[in-house]
This record gives sequence, structure tokens and C-alpha cells, in this order.
Amino acid sequence: MPTYAIIETGGKQYRVEPGQSLLVDRLPDDEGAKIALRAVMLRTDDDVVLDAPGLEKVKVEATVASHELGEKIQVFKYKAKKGYRKRQGHRSSLTRLEVTEVKQLTRKPAGKKADTAKDEAPKEEKPKAEAKAQEPAASGAGELPESLDKPVTEALEGAGLTTLAKVAEKTEDEILELKGIGPKAAEALAEALAAEGLSFKQTDNDASGEEE
Repeated sequence: MPTYAIIETGGKQYRVEPGQSLLVDRLPDDEGAKIALRAVMLRTDDDVVLDAPGLEKVKVEATVASHELGEKIQVFKYKAKKGYRKRQGHRSSLTRLEVTEVKQLTRKPAGKKADTAKDEAPKEEKPKAEAKAQEPAASGAGELPESLDKPVTEALEGAGLTTLAKVAEKTEDEILELKGIGPKAAEALAEALAAEGLSFKQTDNDASGEEE
């Protein structure tokens, strides 16, 4: 009995032998490229391989011969008593493969080591990604308090006052002149500024009143 394998691609299984040509669902590889197919069974003259450790040593290699379109089929849809009729055609995108090799190796293919190296590489980058994720949290300090009403926040942002540091550059009277901001909102801003160790900008009259 000739050696053959059952391979899986595109969610379907195919029986393949060396020198065989078969059509499978479209693959992204270019014409002439050599690809490895995943075996789910191997049958030789004196053995049948079904276990996972044994299948890791099975090598099924094929060459992409061409990319083709399948036979055209007609799709007809209708709804009874509704006058609905719709006809359309369809041709599946396929790839023709030429199986060049089917054999059982004595050890795992060298390509497995390269795959594990690729899997380990992203793990080293995780701390950098976590550090980047923490940066926005740190930069959020001094932002406008969430307790402010939406009209108040929009008024401040419309005036370019997007942080408490920028609000502190204005006097309380200047803040109250903004449309949509009243005494309660100004008081809430003053409390938020105090929590950050800031305060509204003092006018000359305010400074002289404090000295008296």
C-alpha cells in the first residue's frame, strides 16, 4: 500500500500522496511557493500514525501551482406569492497544490524552534506596553474634575482651559464671565484647585484686601 497522509486546510480534510494534484480553498501564498501542510494522519506500509507526538514528525510539503476559480453555480432565490425572484452566480476562489513530499521524520522539523522563538519575542515587549499604558494615567493629573456639569466643562474647554493649571491662571471673576459658569461651579473649581495646591489668580484688589 502506498504511503499517504490525511491533511487539513481551510477546515477540510484531504487524502494526499506524493505527486498528487488537488484543489483547496484559496491560500495567500504566491504561485511557486513551497508550503507545509498539517497532517492529521499518516499511513505507511507498516504503521498508522494518529497521535500528536507522532504527527509532529510527519512532513507533508506541497508547491502552489496556480490560483483558480471553481465551477460556476447558479443561486436562485424566490418568495412565494411575493413576486420576489433573484438569480446570481458564484465561483469559489481555489488554489491548486502539487504534493511533493509525504514522509515521517525521525525528529521534529527545525521550523518548530523558529516558531517558539517568535512566540517568546513578544513576551519581552509586554513590560514596554504596560509602561505605555501607565503613561496616560500619569498625564491625567490636574485635569478638570468629573463632578462638573457638562455645560461647565464645555465652557471651560471652549475657552482653552482644559486643565486645572490653566484655570489657575484666571481670576475668579474671569471664570464667572464665561457663559454657563455660575457661583456654584466657581466654588467647585476653587475646591478642586485647593486639592491640587492651586488657587485662582489674585487681582490687585484681592491682594490689598488680604494685607488689610
